[in-house]
This record gives sequence, C-alpha cells and structure tokens, in this order.
Amino acid sequence: METIEVNDATFRPIVGIDLGTTNSAVALIRDGQPHIVASPQGEQLLPSVVLIDNQDQVIVGQDAKDSLIAMPERTMAAIKRLMGREGFVTVAGKEFLPEDVSALILKQLREYLVPIFGDGPVEAVITVPAYFDDKQRRATKRAGELAGFIVERIINEPTAAALAYGLGQGDEHKNILVYDLGGGTFDVSVITLQDGVLEVRSSDGNKNLGGEDFDWRLVDWMAERIRQEQQVDPRKDLRARAILKEVAEKTKWTLSTYNEASIETPVLMMHDGIPVSLNTPVTAEEFTQMIQPWLDETLQLTQTALKAANLAPSDIDNVLLVGGSTRIPKVQQMMRELFDHDPQHEVDPDMAVALGAAVQAGLKSGALSETHLVVTDVAPFSMGISVVRADRWGEMVPGFYKPIISRNTTIPCTRKTTVYTLYDRQDRIQVEIFQGEHDRVEQNLQLGSFFVPGIPPALAGQESVEVQFRYNLNGILEATAKIVSTKATQGIVVQDGLDRSSTDLFESSKVRLETLAQADTIVESEANEPEEDEVLLMEGIEEKEESADTLEQETEQSDVIKEAQRIVQDLQAIASLRQGSQRSSAKSLINQLEQAITRQDTEGLPDLLDEATDLLFEMEG
Repeated sequence: METIEVNDATFRPIVGIDLGTTNSAVALIRDGQPHIVASPQGEQLLPSVVLIDNQDQVIVGQDAKDSLIAMPERTMAAIKRLMGREGFVTVAGKEFLPEDVSALILKQLREYLVPIFGDGPVEAVITVPAYFDDKQRRATKRAGELAGFIVERIINEPTAAALAYGLGQGDEHKNILVYDLGGGTFDVSVITLQDGVLEVRSSDGNKNLGGEDFDWRLVDWMAERIRQEQQVDPRKDLRARAILKEVAEKTKWTLSTYNEASIETPVLMMHDGIPVSLNTPVTAEEFTQMIQPWLDETLQLTQTALKAANLAPSDIDNVLLVGGSTRIPKVQQMMRELFDHDPQHEVDPDMAVALGAAVQAGLKSGALSETHLVVTDVAPFSMGISVVRADRWGEMVPGFYKPIISRNTTIPCTRKTTVYTLYDRQDRIQVEIFQGEHDRVEQNLQLGSFFVPGIPPALAGQESVEVQFRYNLNGILEATAKIVSTKATQGIVVQDGLDRSSTDLFESSKVRLETLAQADTIVESEANEPEEDEVLLMEGIEEKEESADTLEQETEQSDVIKEAQRIVQDLQAIASLRQGSQRSSAKSLINQLEQAITRQDTEGLPDLLDEATDLLFEMEG
C-alpha cells in the first residue's frame, strides 16, 4: 500500500489506529482503499516508545527508542502489556497510568493528521488483541480520548487484519485463519468470507505472548554466557540490560533472514575495573530452541480455535500472518506444515492491522458503503452471573459462575437463563455480572451489578427471575432481569467504553499529561459526549436522581442518532446470516432507519428503534 500524502484534505475525519506493543500506525481510506498516514519524515510505523528528556520534553518514536540505552530510566516501551492494570509506572521520576503513556503515543499519531484534518475532532477506530478483557479495552479507549480522539469503536486485531485482506475479494467463499503474533500479544481467529459477509467463527490467544518474550529470552541467554565466563550478571545493571535488549532485537531480525548471527556488544558495564562485553555467534536453530515453548503454545491455540470453529486445517483456504514476529522462519514453517500450503503475504504483516482498522472506519463513515462488506465478530470471553450451587453434601455455596453468553458466540446476540430464590420470603436478588472462563467468580472480571427488588413472598425456589444478556457489535452489554410472576424488569447497560464512572481518574490523567512540556497539550475534545455513568439505568426504571430531563435537547438528539447507527450495524450483521422474511424485514427497516438518520428525524426514530429492537430479539432468539 502506498503512503497517503498529508496534504490531502478530502476525507471525513475518521481513521483506523493500530496501537501496537512495538510499533503503532494510523491509516485512512482514499479512493476506496486503505492507506497508511506517514510521519512528516515519511515513516509509516511509529515505535511505541516514550521518552521524557532532561527538560521534561516528551519525545515519542524512533528518537525515544534510540534513548533506551542512554536514558533507560526516562523511557518506557511495551506499555501495551500493562494496559488495564491498576497502579502507576514510573518514567523520569514521574508516575503515570499505562493509558497515560499510550495516550502520548496516540497523540503523536494525531499530529500526523493535523495537515489533513486540522486541529478539530477526529473519530478513531482503535484495534486491540482479541483476547483483551474489558478493563484493557476500556483503558485503550481512555488513552484515545486523552489523546484527543473520539473513540466509539474498538475492534479485534485479527478481525482488522482480515478486513484488510477481505476488501475487494468480492463474493468468494473462503475460510481464513489469521495468525497474529505481535510484539506483546498473540491472537488467532478463524474467519469465513462469503457473499460480502466477513464472519468471525472463533478466536483464541494469549495477551502475554509475543516478540518481547523472544527478545528477553535471548537477553537471558546472552546474560548467562557472560555470567558463566565473567562471573557478573549484566541484567542487574539497567544500562547493560537495555543494551542487551537492543542487541537481542537486532539479532532476532538477522536470524529471520540468515542462519547465523554474530553478537558483538559494546562495553556493557565495568566489573572490578574490567570492561564486560560479549562476542559470540548464535544460530537460527539455537534461537528457535529458545523460543520453542512459546511457538508450541501458539500452535496449540491455533488448533483450539479451529476446533471451536468446527473446521479442520484442510478446510482453511488462506492463512494470514500478521505481526512482525511472523517473519521468524520457524513460524512460517509451522503454518506451512499444519495447513499444507504457504501463508498469504499480500498484506504487509506490520501494516495489516492498521489498514484493516481503516477499512472498519470506512465502513462506519460510509466511504466504503459500495463494497457492501458486513462484519460479524465473536465475544472473546464468556459473560455470565454469580450463582449459588449445592456441594456434594447439599450445602449451598455462593460464588459460582454461570455463563450466559459463551466465548466465541457470534455477536450481536441475545441469551437468557432463569434463576430462583434461595430462601423463604426472599424479596430481592442481586445480579452480579462477570466476564471470564473460570468456574469461580473471584477468578473472573466483574463488569457490574444491580438489584432486582419486589419479588413476591413465597417459599424458596418458587419464585423465578429470568436474566437476559444482549451484546452488540459496539461492545455494549445490556443485562435485564425480569421477575417471571410479576413481569417487573430491571437492568443495566455495561458499555465497553470510556470509564465514565471514574471521572476523577480521567481528569487526573489529563492533569499529568498537561504538565509535560509538549508542542500541544492534551485536551479532551469538545465533541466528546457529556460525562455520564458507565453503568446506566435502563429506561423505565425509577431513578433517585433526575436524569434525562436535565440533559440538553441537542445531546438527547445526538444520542438517538448514535443509537440508530448502532442498531443499523446490528441489523446489517445479523440479517446477512438470515434468509426469507426476516432478512426482507431487516433490509426494509435498515432503509427506513438510514433515511431517518440522514434527515436527522429524531422524532420518528424512537418508533423505528423500538421496531428494530423487537426484530433483533426475534432474529437472535
């Protein structure tokens, strides 16, 4: 793909971003094709490294990466691996949340767009590993907002890569496997492309497996050689450790092309007045043996994903290799042996995710509407509730996890289950929502909770409550609970978006970033939605505080339009998988909704939304 000229200003401001562990990139649609937006120096990839120099000036990219050795205490790399974790990281004696550091990387990408779009708001589709959990996805969105983007969509990296490949494939029927081995994460997805519908069948992965692990394994190998020969461990010296890491990266690149590399380090450190260094050869076979356990794990996860999709290796038509670590010859050999044909190399593995994110952005903006490409994805984790179960002695034990939406379920989807009162005259239950795969809730991630009061008095087990989950393409989970005997309903909407319930956290991040010396301070875009709680009460439920009546009319209209756009995406996705009257009804409703959105008909939209929601429930049921 060629690089777009930065003086081209003919596009709606919506872009796709690959926020990578090692490198990041931004892309957009031009002339119906995705293109990488290069830096003013012509670089397509931005190293995901941040430096705060001695003048507290923020430097992002190659210059920061070059300073990892000279100023290791002032630089931060591979921050993506810490996204979603609580606690601070320290850079140059200052404390930052992981998303603060990621925001600095994204802000640098935002600067690339100023000659195209100006300083106004820019919407972004940002990719994450398919196996990122809810906290990690929220942290990624928060980083985007801190950088000045309007982030309304997060998509999975393998899905994005498949979009980059699938654009222009027409009505071909293909089963595609995306093997995504990046700097910090591994994902594998099985995808079917048919009649313009790109359907994710299954996903699996490890969010803590990638090229960084390979580099550090080589660092350990070199350090052990030094320790055995010179009786000193260079890993205990911060600068020496940084030098070994850089040498490991370069050696890995060399071994992707040649069978042997010569390791010649500069003086790493001084020990008892003697310089410590290393000069030794290493072969590709030796390096492969070092990292073989991780490669074996990726192979096992690939086979698990195939099994979840009910496909055999022989059913896969194309294998897409994504991520710089797929350049390792052993990786390509493994894929060739498993699938009995060569992987695809049509899309640059370093660029595929960003280009695919731009395709998703183009679908969202309408720039690629003529392609009629529709994307469906899967839930990367199971979502369910906490329940009580009887042990083998008949004692009721709390804290068990009951999945309602299972992992790899195609979304959008609706699923339900029924729970019962535990004791006599129980008048309410608490619905606690979790994400994960463990049988015990404490091992999973809690997404939210709500109470269901007003259960009629009865004996234990005689009153039932129907719990329903609806999960859509925008990462929004709507959970409702209905008392079967009275039909009374309550629930919440858990949005996989900016953590609005933690406004203080967001504001403190802004303050931290604004105190740094930069050409432009990081400010929240004026186009952001008004602050609101992340967990929202559903319509029809009594609220103790005034809610919608206090919002300005303009905001209410904007919310209706956005909800209509989300419903249209859901209808397009699920209608593509249906036939007959349901598909016809969906197409008719999509047409009516799109016309109403174009007219900004906020008075007529609510009725259409009700009708569309009912149809979605019918088709998903």
